[in-house]
Amino acid sequence: MSVAGVYGGFIDKFPMGAIVNRSLTIKSGQTHVHRYMRPLMERIERREIDPTFVITHRMKLNQAADGYDIFSNKEDDCMKIVMTP
Repeated sequence: MSVAGVYGGFIDKFPMGAIVNRSLTIKSGQTHVHRYMRPLMERIERREIDPTFVITHRMKLNQAADGYDIFSNKEDDCMKIVMTP
């Protein structure tokens, strides 16, 4: 298992026993956002990369609170919400 991203603090109910029983190896690290943002954006602009596959929901900005609830509660298979004015 590999966890990449931004540190999220304490994780409640982490299944350490299941990890040990399955002899899993865990690796983690900070994502180098500043290093990769510009080259990734350039590749998206050149249409070499299409990140739209992760967008599961589109909402208006005034629906942000509802969108946050859907994402936070893991409802409707929500992975990424794009907000528009």
